[in-house]
Amino acid sequence: MKPTDSEMEILQVLWNKGQSSVREVFESLDKKDVGYTTILKLMQIMHDKGMVDRDTSSKTHLYTAKINKEDTQNQFLDKMIDTVYNGSTARLVMQALGNERTSKKEIDEIKAFLKNLENN
Repeated sequence: MKPTDSEMEILQVLWNKGQSSVREVFESLDKKDVGYTTILKLMQIMHDKGMVDRDTSSKTHLYTAKINKEDTQNQFLDKMIDTVYNGSTARLVMQALGNERTSKKEIDEIKAFLKNLENN
């Protein structure tokens, strides 16, 4: 199952916040160009696709992500590595680290991660 970009934004909110109403998701997204009813319709479609569960036991329906965050991220990452970087994880990492968005703290965390990989 491959969520669309809009579905991924909604899933990110549900993964971060947990069970949420459409209103809570709408407010978390804080998008000026997308209305509440659009988010509602997207979440209904996601429910039909099996991406989210819906609790209808109260007046306000509550949604939770049904698909796993890590599995979904891995699926997107694998596709990106294959299509954008010709299957080279090293090229992806070098590109990511070469941009100016990587902080010193993140680089230190990556170094520690790599060192841990070497020791295992």
